[in-house]
Amino acid sequence: MEKTKKILGWTVIVLFILYVIAFIVRTPFIIQNKRTTAQVEKIHATKLQLSDVMGDNLPPDPGALANQTIAGIDANQNGIRDDVELAIFKEYPDSAKTRAVLLQYALALQMEFTQPIVNTITATEVIREDDRASSCVADVLVPRESPESSRSNADMKKIDVFINFIQKLQINTKERNQAQADFYENLRSYNSLDTVCDIDYSTLSN
Repeated sequence: MEKTKKILGWTVIVLFILYVIAFIVRTPFIIQNKRTTAQVEKIHATKLQLSDVMGDNLPPDPGALANQTIAGIDANQNGIRDDVELAIFKEYPDSAKTRAVLLQYALALQMEFTQPIVNTITATEVIREDDRASSCVADVLVPRESPESSRSNADMKKIDVFINFIQKLQINTKERNQAQADFYENLRSYNSLDTVCDIDYSTLSN
């Protein structure tokens, strides 16, 4: 009887030790999952604001500082790299609609370089925002004749002009090119987001 009690006692102790070990091992993963979930929420909550489109808070020219780091300078803290933001306003000073879609695309691309957590989940959610923003560029600047119609090669070339304009501004150093390639290594398959544009373009006259 005494021997059985000892065996049961040691069994309880061993099980408790195993539980503690499992808890210690799993805790970093639990914390990381919570941080990832919070970051995904932040990614999808990052939206272009109408004040950005209208240039209410344009940043100063960052000059040489723009390319000293991969993330660059974002003095007005709107998520868009300052030199890219200023270049869009310089190129399209008279078209708020064009600025809006291009700023949204630049905002999405910039998130590739500013994520505090990079894994398959966060990388994929950022790319979903990239995809959403590029669809906004196409839908607003080169709209289909009808929702069901396909785009012609000429239309696709027009879209590429706008997309390439932002990509060349955004990925303008070898370090940024490599950072983007490294980021894409975390990408997994995904479905497109439903909502395309951040801004209600019916409120913009041009």
